Amino acid sequence: FHAGEREEKCIIEDIPTDTLVVGNYKVQRWDIHTHEFLESAPGLGMFVTVSAPTGEVLLSKLYGPQATFSFTSYLSGEHIICFQSNSTRFLAIGGNKLRIHLDIRVGEHFFDESAAHAKDKVNEVNVRLEHLIEQIHHVSKEQDYEREREEKFRKTSEETNSNILWWAIAQTLILISVGIWQIKSLRDFFISKKLV
Repeated sequence: FHAGEREEKCIIEDIPTDTLVVGNYKVQRWDIHTHEFLESAPGLGMFVTVSAPTGEVLLSKLYGPQATFSFTSYLSGEHIICFQSNSTRFLAIGGNKLRIHLDIRVGEHFFDESAAHAKDKVNEVNVRLEHLIEQIHHVSKEQDYEREREEKFRKTSEETNSNILWWAIAQTLILISVGIWQIKSLRDFFISKKLV
């Protein structure tokens, strides 16, 4: 995505409880002379801020133009990840555009092939098995979280349907009451005017 040098950009990630999140980013600066983004942006850093669904800040740190950050969620929900450059430029001139390449991996524990090749076959199988068990735990946590969200959504839908039903009943009763009152008022009016 693109951003200005002083502009803060945020993304929202829906993350289950106790999940490791690893993010990699690389920043490129726009060069007004060559009219393209430079491969690197030396001297430019990024403030990375991560907020939990409760608003609590989980991570707030200054990194370089290319870095890896990580955090573990302690609460399920929408986590906000924000990026802002540490640029000292105050004017919005043509050279203030940034391109940020971002890769976020949620709950993945990557298998280290080099470590597996260094060990004998039994250890390699053991490491692969541990990796698969971690992935199973992650899938299980994701399913529990989705079940939790579906249950909240179902409860909200049921409450809304119940409220709509009671509102419809209340409207019907009010309509019937107003109708009966109008008929009685008209009847009394006609009787007082001796038209009936």
